[in-house]
Amino acid sequence: MRFAAVEKSGGAGLSDWLDAGHQADMAWLERTAEKRAQVELVLPGARSMILLGVNYWAGQESAATGGKPLWARYARHADYHDTIKPGLAAAGRVLEELCGLAPEDYRYYVDTGPVLERGWAARSGLGFRGKNAMLVSKKHGNWLFLASILTRAGIEPDEPLRKTTRPPAAGEPAGLLCGKCTRCLDACPTGAFPSPGVVDSRRCISYQTIENKGIIPAELRAGIGRHVYGCDLCLEVCPWNRFAQAGRSLLLSVRPDIAELTLRELLELTPGRFAEIFRGTAIKRLKLTGLLRNACVVAGNAGDASHLPELVQLAAHDSAIVRAHAVWAVRQLGGNGATDWLKAARAMETDAVVLAEYGKSLPHPGGDPG
Repeated sequence: MRFAAVEKSGGAGLSDWLDAGHQADMAWLERTAEKRAQVELVLPGARSMILLGVNYWAGQESAATGGKPLWARYARHADYHDTIKPGLAAAGRVLEELCGLAPEDYRYYVDTGPVLERGWAARSGLGFRGKNAMLVSKKHGNWLFLASILTRAGIEPDEPLRKTTRPPAAGEPAGLLCGKCTRCLDACPTGAFPSPGVVDSRRCISYQTIENKGIIPAELRAGIGRHVYGCDLCLEVCPWNRFAQAGRSLLLSVRPDIAELTLRELLELTPGRFAEIFRGTAIKRLKLTGLLRNACVVAGNAGDASHLPELVQLAAHDSAIVRAHAVWAVRQLGGNGATDWLKAARAMETDAVVLAEYGKSLPHPGGDPG
């Protein structure tokens, strides 16, 4: 836990990032931009920010075998928003007792409020902003959930990290303690980093598999590989992770069963089964349609034609989003025989988005190029 003084804007670079369109269709970032840049609009009279980092590193893991889908590490827990929030509520009660505060004198957030938590965490010295735009801790590497308490209490601030003993400069560039290392930038298969410390969400696997509720651009699908929910590639390669130690489970609840799910199990998910497995996890927000879409992309990349029957079934799914990606996956796996696999589904299709997927590879069974 570290402390930062609320003395000036914490939104350096946010405006440029939004102007470049790097937020994709995450419109809430634009709507709350002013508050994110000026925390006094969130809590008038705010004087201090308390930053909490919760370590979710569970130790080194072997890569998923048997072509199993890959999940972002954070998703393999009960929803951290729910498990960390009670700890913040308890911390607020301590603030009331120690500082004489009323409940309206502070507000707390776990990754969902109009607060630039990474920027404030870097200002407090909890870590530094890496070239992958993540907060990098000298003790825990990349593996921290961030939470914050904004308060009217005056608390002595901690110093940010810096290379030398000189006073810290405002707006330190990304990669303060990265040296010449570019492993995170080089690891991204979809080219999501236009410059160090800047993520273009439109090309980011995490955005495409979680926040994007529509069609995943065809040119990015191969780069998604086996990532069915989120992506840790630019985190995993960071050399600072060599200092990471397994976190305590006090504020977390691990769900190891999620990583054991096979691709076939995902392709065959029903609404009831989805609710049963993912209740109480962050994954539930993706909804069944989003997870089936992602599973289709992973199947198309897997090169395993045994998944064709499940994909053909999904080519007739109620959701056009699922159907479109199922058609793409069948084309990837079915080769010259894809037309036969999709003949029945193609004859029934009326959605323009799905028809576009057919048009990229398959003629209409009756000869209509439709």
